[in-house]
Amino acid sequence: MDFPEGEPESGLGTSLGRGIVKRVIYPGKGELPLFEDGTKVIFHYKTSKLDEAETVLEDSRTLGKKKSMELLIGKQFKLEVWEDCLKTMRRDEVAEFTVDKMHLVSYAPVAQKLRDFALDKSGQTQGSHCCGMAQMSEAGLGYPDLDEFMKNPEPLRFTFQILSINSPGQYKKDAWAMNDEEKRAILPILKEEGNKLYQEKEYEKAAEKYAEALGCLENLVLHEKPNSSEYIELDNLRIPFLLNYAQCKLLLGEYYQAIEHCSSVIEKDDSLVKAYFRRGKAHVACWNLDEARKDFKKAGELDPSLAGALKKELKIIDDLEKQKDKEDKVVMQNVFQKMVEH
Repeated sequence: MDFPEGEPESGLGTSLGRGIVKRVIYPGKGELPLFEDGTKVIFHYKTSKLDEAETVLEDSRTLGKKKSMELLIGKQFKLEVWEDCLKTMRRDEVAEFTVDKMHLVSYAPVAQKLRDFALDKSGQTQGSHCCGMAQMSEAGLGYPDLDEFMKNPEPLRFTFQILSINSPGQYKKDAWAMNDEEKRAILPILKEEGNKLYQEKEYEKAAEKYAEALGCLENLVLHEKPNSSEYIELDNLRIPFLLNYAQCKLLLGEYYQAIEHCSSVIEKDDSLVKAYFRRGKAHVACWNLDEARKDFKKAGELDPSLAGALKKELKIIDDLEKQKDKEDKVVMQNVFQKMVEH
């Protein structure tokens, strides 16, 4: 496809230049925003090939969590052409942009990060902002179509639907966009909001608040020298958030995440009863009965007053083991019977 130089469309706020062709599907409303640095744009996106079938590579409306994308203008989003395109759009506008491969050097690693987040395949906990290039190993990006794009780049078509455009000061900053002082200040607020949601049995939303706080602390810790007093102080602040997050995951039935985060707590402080008790319950749910028994035993050693509660948990383990023994016996009898028949 040829991409003529053309004249920049008047009133768009930025010249898209060579290799980008815009087609407005729905014109949107109001004046074109100024798009000063820090403006938050929330939008849906669809990425398509230019083949006859118009093969769709990603669509935020159907991919994984089916969540919209957020982008902060001027914050060095790695796929720069997206920011250039979005800055030509008005509120509620829908438009498609056909983009030459010369603008798509970073498309594949950015798409990988966005897909991983949407499909819960990354450890990211701070929203859908793509802060850096994905690390590309010899094994590839984990998506055959993106690996193929890396080998054979081609033009793509991006369709954007603007949901909202918010100037700086009109929205609450995400954790990754805050400075250190703001991150520290928001920690007690996130804890209070998370606890309130937990009391209201909104466990998934509560987990998001605790995860946001953990993201703030993770970033703050990176700025300190390991094992310094400031580092240790911040690292210890993670513990209550990790415990609360693990409890939410336990109640949501996400047992392996509960085990993982309780284990993180125990690595930091092996005297915390809640961590052993919650990890024990998660192990039971995963049929890791020996591990569960060990955790409940340790919890009892640390807090003898839990003897009554732990007796009930151990009774559950005993019952499950008996049930498993019966099931195993039936299976072995069936196997033996089949051997005899043959």
